[in-house]
Parts: sequence; structure tokens; C-alpha cells
Amino acid sequence: MAALPPYLLLDVDGVLNPFPGPGGSLPPGHRPHRVPFNGHPGVPVWLNPDHGTWITATRALGLVRPVWASSWMGEADRLIGPRLGLGPVPYIDLGDPGALARHPHGYLWKRDPVGAWAAQEPLVWIDDDFAQPDHDWARERAINGVPTLLIQPDPYQGLQRGHIDAVRLWALAVIRNSHENGANGARPHPSSVPDTAHAPGL
Repeated sequence: MAALPPYLLLDVDGVLNPFPGPGGSLPPGHRPHRVPFNGHPGVPVWLNPDHGTWITATRALGLVRPVWASSWMGEADRLIGPRLGLGPVPYIDLGDPGALARHPHGYLWKRDPVGAWAAQEPLVWIDDDFAQPDHDWARERAINGVPTLLIQPDPYQGLQRGHIDAVRLWALAVIRNSHENGANGARPHPSSVPDTAHAPGL
């Protein structure tokens, strides 16, 4: 049986919804929306429809399985996905982030629930808030035979086309290796895929 495509884990804030720069500036192509979130009726978000196009096309090629890995959790699929033209996307239950610091143990607070959820599945994870121990975790995972790529956009620029290009190249390498070695065969060493796992953005 053919192996399934790797997961593409997606953050919202700082990735699909970049933070405003000086004077409220935002990257080109982003459009304003207001959504009811977390008890607030009109939370502002800025979204670029190109992001939905890129993600949808990458999924349609059979390269990835998108999953929300955001504190928005299920609300991302209700409030963010449709505004980007995305079809249904499942989410990882990250627990309650309210009482947590961003890096309570020196690494991203999402990493433990993500690691438990993903188990031994290959994944590429796009988030703006990784710390060095997260990159070390990804490298160790890859060395142990589980392809893992972290992509860290500038939170004031958000997701860029170069990030999606890196996802596609990496996923192609993972899928090709899986086909060559069988679903349970050897997986690529990090050196056989684009070396963006340790680079904060592209």
C-alpha cells in the first residue's frame, strides 16, 4: 500500500495572518477581515488569498495533508480556511494555551501536543515562533528516520511563495523515497531534502 503524503502543519498568526509593521503596514496582497473569535465579535485578521491557492494546489498534487497547528484550533477551519478558499482542514487539539508562555521549557509550547499527535509520521511545520530546541528536535526526528522540516517565516511578512516551494521540494523527496523503499522502508536523511529545517525563513 502506498504511503500517505506527509502532513503540512499550519499556524495562523504570524504565518497566514502577519503582524502589522510600523504604522500598521502589512505585506502586499493581504485583505482585511473581521471575525468572531474567543468571545470577541470583530477580531481583525489580514489574509492573502494567494495562500489558499498555494496550499490547495499543493494538496491537490498529493504532496501534503494540511492540518491546523494553531491556537485557533477548530476555529481556524471555520473562520480562516473559508476566507482563503480552503476546503475542510482538520486541527490538532493543542490544549488551552491561555496559561502557557510561548516557550515554557525553552521550546514552543505547541511542540509536545504536536509531537504526541504526529507520532512517527513525516511532517513539515510552518510556524513563526520556533526556538532553537525546536529545530534540534526536528533534526533529531529526521536523523531517526522520520522526515521533519520546520519553516519559520518572518511574522511581519508571513507565508511567502518560497516557503511553499520548499514544502513541495521536500515533500517530493519524501514521497519519492517512500515509493523507492516501500511505506515502511528507510526514510531520507535530512541531507537528502532541502536544508531549510534550521533556517528562520527563506
